[in-house]
Amino acid sequence: MTGRTPRTPRTPRTPRTYWAAGTAVLLALLFAAAATVAAANGDAGAPPRTAAPATPGLHSPDAGFARDMAVHHQQAVEMSFIVRDRTQDEAVRTLAFDIANTQANQRGMLLGWLDLWGLPKVVADEPPMSWMGASGGHGGHAEHGAAQPGALMPGMATKEELEQLGAASGRDAEVLFLQLMTDHHKGGVAMAEGCARQCATPVERALAQGMADAQRSELTLMADMLGKRGAAPRG
Repeated sequence: MTGRTPRTPRTPRTPRTYWAAGTAVLLALLFAAAATVAAANGDAGAPPRTAAPATPGLHSPDAGFARDMAVHHQQAVEMSFIVRDRTQDEAVRTLAFDIANTQANQRGMLLGWLDLWGLPKVVADEPPMSWMGASGGHGGHAEHGAAQPGALMPGMATKEELEQLGAASGRDAEVLFLQLMTDHHKGGVAMAEGCARQCATPVERALAQGMADAQRSELTLMADMLGKRGAAPRG
């Protein structure tokens, strides 16, 4: 007998990496929420960067971009769901899923900011993209041309084109989707860049720049996918 007291078995501990990862996620979520509220209501604890009002005005670039891009994104989500049921090609279905998921989430953020700002989601007398007038010419169309007849904004598909996509299948559906989405992204990039230049809300400018960068990357991908199908972007 040594007289030594037996050791109590140690309780297994959660690996530090799991704890650190969970903490990082929580902090990121808290930061994002705080940044959104601060952007909407003004950050009282920080000195003002500009003379811009704490809450964007009804016809400000911040509000106009949120309203217009929410509509623009909704059509991208719609087209993505249409093509998902018209082809079994995994590459196209994956791209469509990514676009639908990303743009639906971004649309929710834009509409949420309008709610926080106490601004309407639709303004009856506001022409689409009129907020871009300061940097994009009359009606904001100078950089990327006017909307085609029957389309609400540049890059958006017409009702007839959506019906054509819904009636197509296989390769035809894939090519038409990629062409329509290429046009759609070009219009979206121009709009997002307009907000990145003009919007006063920092988190909205950051989101807009992220949209432009991501959609440019997808434009390159879609051009490659069209080439593999013996097709090319329109116009």
